[in-house]
Amino acid sequence: MRCWAAAALASCTQDTPQDAASASSPASPSAAPADNADQAEQAASEPTEEPALPAEPAPEAVRDAFATLQATLNDTCTPGAGDCAYFLGRVTQELTELDEAMRADPKGPGHFKQPLADMKTLFTKLGTDRSTPHLEKHFSAIVTTRDGINTWMQDHPDDYR
Repeated sequence: MRCWAAAALASCTQDTPQDAASASSPASPSAAPADNADQAEQAASEPTEEPALPAEPAPEAVRDAFATLQATLNDTCTPGAGDCAYFLGRVTQELTELDEAMRADPKGPGHFKQPLADMKTLFTKLGTDRSTPHLEKHFSAIVTTRDGINTWMQDHPDDYR
């Protein structure tokens, strides 16, 4: 779909299958030179720059990421009992998002040195395996990291209020 802005109104036209085919192939021999000139003139008057879109969404603010991690504080599970898949997956995801938010925070990763080091230690233990049996194997490390970060954040209220 191509859109052109005209004054305060924007009008849009939808490419037809024929337009799409001609745009992806060289000009057909049957096209009249005047048509090609008109198309070239029209293309020259079209804006050539697309609006810049962020490469990927910005990480959550530390406050928001910490709030979702805090929501897991009263939750637990019993490894091996079949009730840990959601809990450990969620805590691990919340820690990952908090790690990203701390690294992107304007205060810089140096401000969050201890929690980032704790999460790095955990993520090194976990590797890329996020299966329930693997997370259950590291249950204590996951919960200890979560609780340690909670304690650190409580001593730094300016980071989450």
